[in-house]
This record gives sequence, structure tokens and C-alpha cells, in this order.
Amino acid sequence: MWVSDHLNMTGTNPLLGVRKNPFIDLSHLYKNQLFAELKRQGERNGLVLNKGVLAGVLGPSYETPAEVRVFRALGADAVSMSTVNETIMAKYLGLEVAGLSFLANAAAGMGEIPLDHSDVLKAGQTGVEQLLSFLPGLLDIWS
Repeated sequence: MWVSDHLNMTGTNPLLGVRKNPFIDLSHLYKNQLFAELKRQGERNGLVLNKGVLAGVLGPSYETPAEVRVFRALGADAVSMSTVNETIMAKYLGLEVAGLSFLANAAAGMGEIPLDHSDVLKAGQTGVEQLLSFLPGLLDIWS
């Protein structure tokens, strides 16, 4: 998934305690203008790239079905235990951000079987090649 925006549901912020201008504008955080061309490149290679909003949570436990419903009502398309705080810090440091997220499992309570972390790790291993196939195209259109 191309991360077009995020909801910081972690209850924290990596800029807490930063003394030098922690009040940064996050309204144009992700380089969304790169999405359309990367999506076209992926389609030419048989890969699907969707665009969505990422809800960031602390973890390490998976979300509850009630939390999934709340995140969906707030506009989230996926949930992650990483990315959001890293993205905020990257913006603070003056970096540009393109967010790609590999979705390794259905949201808690949405699948037929309970989530098992070993299944998520296996899905991640098989998805690495697909995710890596997007990187050369991303670098081409970014430069």
C-alpha cells in the first residue's frame, strides 16, 4: 500500500521533549505525487499498488476488532506498529518521505482464523520480493 497519510494513534510523538521547533506542519508529509507513476510501473509488472491511510499503533499486540472498526470509521485503511513515528521524525529532520507498506495480514477479527505472528512473518518473507520490485521504479521517478 502507498501510504497517502496517517493517523497517529500511538499516544506519543517522537518530537516530545525536542526543544528546537517541534511544531512542524505534517499536512504534506508523504510525496503523493509519485504514486500514479509508481502504480503504472507496478501494473506493467503485474503488481498491484493501492493507496491508503495508515493508522499507527504502539503494539506489540495486534489490534482488537473494536479498534479496527474505530480506525476504519476514522478513515484508516491499514494498521501498522511502525512507520508513523519514523515518518514524523524524518519530516522533522528535513527528509522527504514516500511511504510503502506491505500488508502482511488481515485486520484482527476480520479473517477466519486468529492472527499468529509466525504467519505474519512468513507473509512478510514472501512479500519482500514484491516490495523490492517497486524500489527501482520509485527511485527512477523520484530522481
